[in-house]
Amino acid sequence: MTYGTSEQPTIMKKVYILSLFLFLSLASANGQDITFSKDIAPIIYENCTVCHRPGEIGPMALTSYDQVRNWGPTIKYVTGIKYMPPWKPDKHYSRFLGERGLTDEEINKIKEWVDNGMPQGNLADEPPLPEFPEGSQIGKPDLVLSFKEAFTHKGNNRDQYQIFVLPTGLTEDKVLKGIELRPGNRKIVHHALFALDETGQALALDAQTPEYGYPGFGGYGVPVTENYPGYVPGAKVRLYAEGMGQKMTAGSNLLIQMHYAPVPVDEQDSTIVNIFFADEKEEVNRSVQQAIMLPFAPLIQNGPFVMLPETVKRFHCQFTSPLDASLIAVGPHMHLLGKEWEVYSVAPSGDTTRLISIPDWDFNWQGGYFFKRLIKIEQGSVIHAFATYDNTSNNFKNPNVPPKIVSWGEGTSDEMFYLPFFFVPYQQGDEDIIFEPDDITTSVEESPSGLLVNEWHSIYPNPAANKATAHFNLTTSGNYSLQILNLKGQVVKMPFRSQFFHAGNHQYVMEVEDLQQGLYFIRLKGNQIDLSTRLTITRK
Repeated sequence: MTYGTSEQPTIMKKVYILSLFLFLSLASANGQDITFSKDIAPIIYENCTVCHRPGEIGPMALTSYDQVRNWGPTIKYVTGIKYMPPWKPDKHYSRFLGERGLTDEEINKIKEWVDNGMPQGNLADEPPLPEFPEGSQIGKPDLVLSFKEAFTHKGNNRDQYQIFVLPTGLTEDKVLKGIELRPGNRKIVHHALFALDETGQALALDAQTPEYGYPGFGGYGVPVTENYPGYVPGAKVRLYAEGMGQKMTAGSNLLIQMHYAPVPVDEQDSTIVNIFFADEKEEVNRSVQQAIMLPFAPLIQNGPFVMLPETVKRFHCQFTSPLDASLIAVGPHMHLLGKEWEVYSVAPSGDTTRLISIPDWDFNWQGGYFFKRLIKIEQGSVIHAFATYDNTSNNFKNPNVPPKIVSWGEGTSDEMFYLPFFFVPYQQGDEDIIFEPDDITTSVEESPSGLLVNEWHSIYPNPAANKATAHFNLTTSGNYSLQILNLKGQVVKMPFRSQFFHAGNHQYVMEVEDLQQGLYFIRLKGNQIDLSTRLTITRK
């Protein structure tokens, strides 16, 4: 009895030490199992490289193991605090296409990989770098317009608004699906607005000034017939949905109102614009329109739009919809004092629809946000917009030290409350038009088996009469084509050809009312994949 009692603590101590050793060894082995090739490259290539590659907005390239390793600790930090990948709207408030962000599991993998020395692993495990389009975020443009000469922005520490006139050269009317500005000098391009001049008057104004373009703020100095989605830092270009677009007429001129930020020395800029048109086979019968909310009487409450030094001020504006409309996108804009946005709509019945919330505004990451579905706004609905500004010394982004009185103005150190909405007049059934389900994002998703695969999820409705929604998953970004084939294997329709898609889940609405009743094959091709599924067309 004495022997057993005296040895028991020693045995327990040895068991404890052995267990602790095994646990630490297992934990270390698990950490070392995480390699760049197998675990980190898929995360970086599908979430970061789209911006962090030559010619894009990211300040450094992340296209290889060496490049990622060099920035490993920084990547660990910015993903750990969820600053990167950047996505400012609150996903719990409302949902948009193209939402970015990493899962907690992905963030932890990056942390463990960095903490364990950033091993490369087996080169054979590394996925190929996605095939990104050259000179564009989304694909090959149908029309590229360029500055005819470089513009010199004076180094006088002042903002400059300059309007450039780019003849389209079109010989026939076109339907614009998307517009993309590619800044020639990202250091000075603050933001840009686009409009269409069908009168030729803008060219005459340009001819009256010695420099390229002519100064202008608050307008273009000529009547315009279309306002297109603009450019802001960090914005992601999106194409309008099937059947929707804006006109661009033959012989017209594209106007760019460019805001150049203040600089101490002269800088030059020579920008290009990519324009994407509707395919000739696409029937576009809905014209996208724009409405802009500004903080001026009689809309402003808590006004006027003036911020005194050392104050935080929240402005509340409202706008009553004069028609039944279906919202497509919203693009809130403010400057360096901006802190947060909240926008919602209240219908005549009292029902509230949440539109967008940005609780932590960042001037460097803003854009136009496209809803995952059409949002109906009834005639008489009141849109409420709240914007908060911090004009205190505690705001490290405050451009004025010490703070001074700030109001509406064209300068970076001034402020704006600019809230554009893009919409189409409402049509019966718009509530049922869904571009992407709320529980699916465009980030890479795993299949139920836990493995990432290229696959069809569904086509619905099936059978279909007029429209069918194709829902598919892609493991790599690239250009893809969608074909509809009859039972003889003949292509009878091509909803899209060589269109760029990021990796992840996608939906595409196909018009099928022109097809005869019967069985068809739906084929998705591109980037070394070839997927097929079936669709039945019925006629009542």
